[in-house]
Amino acid sequence: MSMTQHAEPAVTTPPAPGPKETDGRTAQRPLALRMLARPEVGVFLGAVAVYVFFLVSAPPVRDGSSMANVLYQSSTIGIMALPVALLMIGGEFDLSAGVAVITSALTASMLAYQLSMNIWVGVIVALLVSLGVGLLNGWLVVRTGLPSFLITLGSFLILQGVNLAVTKLVTGNVATDDISDMDGFSQAKAIFASSFEVGGVQVKITVVYWLVFAALATWVLLRTKYGNWVFAVGGNKDSARAVGVPVTFTKISLFMLVGFGAWFVGMHQLFSFNTVQSGEGVGQELIFISAAVIGGCLLTGGAGSAIGPVFGAFMFGMVQQGIVYAGWNPDWFKAFLGVMLLGAVLINLWISRSVTRR
Repeated sequence: MSMTQHAEPAVTTPPAPGPKETDGRTAQRPLALRMLARPEVGVFLGAVAVYVFFLVSAPPVRDGSSMANVLYQSSTIGIMALPVALLMIGGEFDLSAGVAVITSALTASMLAYQLSMNIWVGVIVALLVSLGVGLLNGWLVVRTGLPSFLITLGSFLILQGVNLAVTKLVTGNVATDDISDMDGFSQAKAIFASSFEVGGVQVKITVVYWLVFAALATWVLLRTKYGNWVFAVGGNKDSARAVGVPVTFTKISLFMLVGFGAWFVGMHQLFSFNTVQSGEGVGQELIFISAAVIGGCLLTGGAGSAIGPVFGAFMFGMVQQGIVYAGWNPDWFKAFLGVMLLGAVLINLWISRSVTRR
């Protein structure tokens, strides 16, 4: 007699639902961390802190005309800091930006005055020269593969020497002649160096240009294909080229954009003061780069914004004028800039690491 065993079917009980596991990549970060990850948030908070500091320590800052001066100083830095920031996002530097401003102004002034031509001829030729300098810088960087630091350092030295030597050769002096009585001067001044009244306070037109350029640069970076190209070539140009990004065009155009900014600021200086000192501009390139770095642009490229340098330039203008209004020794200005730059770099590093850990 045989016995057979029948196996009972196994009954499986589904596990009780528990908390969903995450690997850190899909976890939702706190809102505060997501806000801090934005490159312009830190510099905005810094700009507010600097403004409040001088508002308390320098009572003249509270006057409307004083704030107009602060915005004016900020705008002359900010207009150049914007293309410099875009170039840095694209992974390059331009150390010739400061003296290029003077080169542009000298070209327009001497060409028009020495040849007795309408001032607009000098303005247009200066634009072509500025774009040409940017084109040459960009072409050399792309063709040689050398760091843009070295290429534009050479351009800086060349332009500095040419500015001084040619001005002395043509005018017999270190400054250009007064062009205020030349044809076309009044029209050019109205465009590049005029003022308008707001609530009884005179505001320079450069403040408007500064904000318009910032809005345009933000739109380009965030809403256009070209903006994607800028971030791509700054992040990894080889990978960008592999997916069809025109690396050569993008980098050269960014250098030319810096040339355009140098031309615009040079025209403002020329038509504000009617004459140009050929030895000026040295050191300004470091202020433009610092404003971009304080605004959240990484030295390694591939990250940044156009809004951040706006607040960075405002901090510079606020410190520059605030020291004067507070009655302090203006020699402290560069020390303040150094502290702001180091502080911004350390804060950006801390934010970056904090966001990565979470």
